Amino acid sequence: MNINIITLFPEIFSALNSGLLGQAIERKDIAINIVNLRDYSMNEYGQVDDKPYGGGEGMVLMAEPLERSIQSISRDKRGNIVNLSPQGERFSQSKAQKLSKLDNLTIIAGRYEGIDERIINQYVDEEISIGDFVLSGGEFAALTLIDVCARFIPGVIGNNKSVELDSFSAGLLKGPVFTRPEKYNNESVPEILLSGNHALIQEWKDEQSLLRTLERRPELLNNIKLTKKQKKLLED
Repeated sequence: MNINIITLFPEIFSALNSGLLGQAIERKDIAINIVNLRDYSMNEYGQVDDKPYGGGEGMVLMAEPLERSIQSISRDKRGNIVNLSPQGERFSQSKAQKLSKLDNLTIIAGRYEGIDERIINQYVDEEISIGDFVLSGGEFAALTLIDVCARFIPGVIGNNKSVELDSFSAGLLKGPVFTRPEKYNNESVPEILLSGNHALIQEWKDEQSLLRTLERRPELLNNIKLTKKQKKLLED
């Protein structure tokens, strides 16, 4: 997968060189192309923003530098163009899975009060929000989007089964997990996890996942088709 990132702060994306993402980039499972918006500024001062028409707070990223930066990416490498914005569709695990199947993706990491609407109308395929809050810039949202999408790309995660069992992948939250020691601060690991009975252990994990979702994110239960067994457990 090739990911283009249009940004005012390329240095933020040095974080991509760490951990599993860094390894994936090194193996060429993912290619990252960072486009510095300042390189396509309007004048010698590096101007890429201006005051909004009609007044208001802050500054707006100008259309022309954005257009130039998009056009600097060859058409066959642009793919879908995504603008990260609080006004966009809420990002989710299922959305990440869809995006991960694209060969090419271009992300606009906006700043200030946003980007000129004409760029959205003429170039952007979709707007995405990572949550109902406001960040200082789209760079951190872009890092989040890339990290989540990358987990679905074959080869990035060593054990693909772990991706299938992630919270939200099956519509439910993941249940509690434990590791050594068996007893810590007078609290012991549930005996069933030490039993060696894989069928019962899996049943316990499924139940815990369902119960944790009920306790912490009950609205998620409206989005999945529950089995008879799950419905009975919730009733109990």
